Amino acid sequence: MPWIDTHCHLDAPELAADIAAVRERARQAGVVHCVLPAVERSNWVRVRELAHAFGDSYALGIHPLYVARATQADLDALRVELEIHRGDPRLVAVGEIGLDFFEPDLCTDAMRQWQEDVFRQQLLLARAFDLPVIVHVRRSVDRVLKYLREVRPQGGWHGIAHAFNGSAEQAQRCTEAGLKLGFGGALTFERALQLRRLAASVGPADWVLETDAPDIPPHWLYVDAQARASGQAQGVNEPAQLPRIAQSMADLRSTTSALISQANAHNAVEALPGLASLLDACEQLPSVRS
Repeated sequence: MPWIDTHCHLDAPELAADIAAVRERARQAGVVHCVLPAVERSNWVRVRELAHAFGDSYALGIHPLYVARATQADLDALRVELEIHRGDPRLVAVGEIGLDFFEPDLCTDAMRQWQEDVFRQQLLLARAFDLPVIVHVRRSVDRVLKYLREVRPQGGWHGIAHAFNGSAEQAQRCTEAGLKLGFGGALTFERALQLRRLAASVGPADWVLETDAPDIPPHWLYVDAQARASGQAQGVNEPAQLPRIAQSMADLRSTTSALISQANAHNAVEALPGLASLLDACEQLPSVRS
């Protein structure tokens, strides 16, 4: 079955040593397309190069975890990059952008204000260039929704609430705002009861699958702190893990992997419309527009 990984960081150091092999393992596992979000100015060129090298797509933006070292000059440079590459069919979103109110260093008054300023400016750029958004929403869903409402394009938003882990009410508000909910390795943990209930019950058109590789490993790769201290290595999360994550989604929704694959492809194109022309070239995905 063909799969689309709507969020992975192929340029991350954990994967960079053998990136061609990582992408080939994904291809062998049926992952026909990966979306590669940027995290800061220094990797914009790299994600674009990787997307073109492997037939994938990319997004440009400044991640909230990198906001502390971002400047207004970086935001100005992002506008220039989006203008220069606006005709690139592999540029499908502004991302990864958003807010993170989990990391203590990002929760001081000054850093919260700067985070919100950077997020709002990037939303304005997404609106100006008619691009979807890939949004980081860790402990910040309500504030993210505030800015999505304030900067809403005339036709509404397209995009993804990446690694969603909010309440059912927040999930509904995100989908009403035009975002699909991104589910990945976290839903494979039996103790993630609220997230698994949400993955089981969310509307059929309201979700997409992602690995966030190399981050958020599924339970079969995860090694806790005590085991790591004793020398046991953490498994490396790769896009090739997506089909197994998808099986967990299928089990939670009492359906088949085949139907999950079809729904994921359809929903990914709704979230990121630029994928349609790229996926039309994949013979394995002839009906993503349906």
